[in-house]
Amino acid sequence: MATARWNGEIIAESDDTRIVEGNHYFPIESVSSQYLKPSETTTVCSWKGTASYYTLHVDGKDNPDAAWYYPDPKPEAAQIKDHVAFWKGVDVTG
Repeated sequence: MATARWNGEIIAESDDTRIVEGNHYFPIESVSSQYLKPSETTTVCSWKGTASYYTLHVDGKDNPDAAWYYPDPKPEAAQIKDHVAFWKGVDVTG
């Protein structure tokens, strides 16, 4: 089972992640939505499409843009639609 932790809390947990470019993409339903705050940040990947971000908010602390997802991925990345990945100090094991 893959687990994402930050600031002492489990943010996501799933035994059905998709690994793309070394990152675990967690199904959105396995992510604790109370820790996610929408961000205005977007980036573009040439083969996955445009990524949107969340700021993690846990126990009064923010980790800006520490989670990302592709709301409308290109066909080559269709397997990560409705999935979220983490970085910026989020400990992902599994």
